[in-house]
Amino acid sequence: MFVDRVKISVESGHGGSGCISFRREKYVPMGGPDGGDGGNGGDVILQATNSEQSLVDLKFQPQWKAERGGNGAGQKMHGANAPHCRIKVPIGTLVFDAATDALICDLKADQQECVVAKGGIGGKGNVHYVSSVNRAPRKAQPGTEGERKELELELKTVADVGLVGFPNAGKSTFLRAVSRARPKTAAYPFTTLHPNVGVIEFEDFQRLTIADIPGLIDGAHLNVGLGHAFLRHIERCRIFCYVLDMAGVDGRDPLQDFAALKNELEHYEPGLSTRPGIILANKIDLPEAAENIRRLRESNPGLEIFPVCAELGEETAAAISALRTLLDAIPPEDEDALLRILARRRKYAKAQSDQDDDDDDYDF
Repeated sequence: MFVDRVKISVESGHGGSGCISFRREKYVPMGGPDGGDGGNGGDVILQATNSEQSLVDLKFQPQWKAERGGNGAGQKMHGANAPHCRIKVPIGTLVFDAATDALICDLKADQQECVVAKGGIGGKGNVHYVSSVNRAPRKAQPGTEGERKELELELKTVADVGLVGFPNAGKSTFLRAVSRARPKTAAYPFTTLHPNVGVIEFEDFQRLTIADIPGLIDGAHLNVGLGHAFLRHIERCRIFCYVLDMAGVDGRDPLQDFAALKNELEHYEPGLSTRPGIILANKIDLPEAAENIRRLRESNPGLEIFPVCAELGEETAAAISALRTLLDAIPPEDEDALLRILARRRKYAKAQSDQDDDDDDYDF
């Protein structure tokens, strides 16, 4: 099961109470106060990791609570600080406050952490309240309470390259051919229902991540088919690899498919179709492919086209080398990218709310 949206409840630990105590030992008259402080409560921390690919674990465990700090004790003994509660999430997780819809953090790097609920502070013992006019204070602080929040987590796949194509174009087959990822492949559409990420390692220890995104169809920007579930994951990819079925096995024209893919990307986000990319002309082992490749080259003279046979793993090395060259030449992601994602999220949330209101008008 693949889950890319989930709501969870988190609560940090309360701080331990300070202690009211007096030193009572033989031969030590009027020993004075010696109550220790309480320990701090545990924080709730979200940690991004490569070992997680989905939010499915949080779907079945939506409530998380850190332990409270230990109470102080006599002889100025400090209460134990509670351990932190760490929640592992996939890289690319956006964390929102469910009450205000405000962005708390964007976890886009391995081992990146974010404290979403701060633990309570331990209370002070009576040793802190001694003074010249109060030699035996019987006063201590209780620990402060921890924070409690409702969070909404949304996963947006972070990959260098996004495979874009219609169903059955050969995206999953290509990913299997160039990496150790093993997405499902079959001779029918929509075998891929959630993103799969493969990693390619080069001899100079550089890595290239490729995301196999579920197949795109006409009207996806209007949420037709997998719609926004597809486009939400591809908007963070830095390079696009358009995978085209050059043999037209399903009776489709690859040139029309390419134009439709660019159109869907542009309608979802203006400028998305202009990101750097290459064309992967797949299924060249079939006789119908030669004429379609010629037509594609004539209609798109400025684009890099790589004829490959993903099923047999042929001619894929040149495509990988071109993707590596493109990636090295691209500047780092600009700061406005996250702002665009948030603006689009609010836009679609408002559209969904308006649609729900319209549906309620017809309830009898």
